[in-house]
Parts: sequence; C-alpha cells; structure tokens
Amino acid sequence: MENGLTHFDEKGNAVMVDVSGKNMTSRVAVAKGKIIVNKEVYEAIVAGTIKKGDVLGVARIAGIMAAKHTSNLIPMCHPLMITKCSVDFNMLPEISAVEAIAMVKVNGQTGVEMEALTSVSTALLTIYDMCKALDKSMELQDIHLAEKSGGKSGIFVNPKGS
Repeated sequence: MENGLTHFDEKGNAVMVDVSGKNMTSRVAVAKGKIIVNKEVYEAIVAGTIKKGDVLGVARIAGIMAAKHTSNLIPMCHPLMITKCSVDFNMLPEISAVEAIAMVKVNGQTGVEMEALTSVSTALLTIYDMCKALDKSMELQDIHLAEKSGGKSGIFVNPKGS
C-alpha cells in the first residue's frame, strides 16, 4: 500500500492481510510491561498472601491463554499455531511494581507481536483484578514490544529499551 498500512485495501476498507505468499519462518516476539502497586499489595504479592490466591501463577496462565486467543480479540489478526509461550515476572521493589515479560514463538507466515502484547497486557490486568480489593489505584505502564525476530523484516530491538 502507498501509505505502508497493509490492513486497508485501495478503497480504505479494513481487510485481513493475505499472508499466503509469505515464507514460513521461525518468528519470536517479546513484550514487556509493568503494574505499579502500593506497598501493601507489593508485599502481599511477594508473601503470597493475596486472598484470591497465587497472583503471579494465575497471571501467567491468563497471559498464555490470551496469546492463544489473540485472533478472537483483535479483528485483523490471523489465528496462529503458537509453538511456545512463556510469561515471566520481575519484582521491582524500588518502585513497588511487577514487570511482566511475555515471549511467543511460531513457525508461520506472520509474526506474533500482537500475541506477545496481548499476553503481557492480560497478565497485568489479571494482577490488577486479583489485587483490586487492596488498591484500586494500580497503574499499568510501559507495555511495549521489546524485540522480535523472523520474517522479511528480520530482527527488531526496541531502541526505547527492552
């Protein structure tokens, strides 16, 4: 397309991109984000005393499930046969935050950036849901694609930091 946006046809209508002519390649995407919580919530997550249960364990499962269902949520995403998805967490005591890192892999004709971003967003939203009784002012921040590889465009590492 002239404007570089491939999700629109020549008349400006939204379309699903035809990837049938693309090569099958190994593709990986990593997304990151964090949730800022108050000290009470941070300490309860670390101690495992949130009444709803294992916050990070549930958030991990939610993130993996979200990656697998991205095409049901984002209208122009292709359904993908994900070969691996992981969600990990870094505890950031200096700012009372939890960082989520989602990594998604596929062997296919289109990338998994949206799956990684959906995964990390859902993991963070799950933390919010499980902790909202203690802190309704939590903030999701800095959700971004950290890096990706595979496909015609090759390797991307976010210059804003990964």
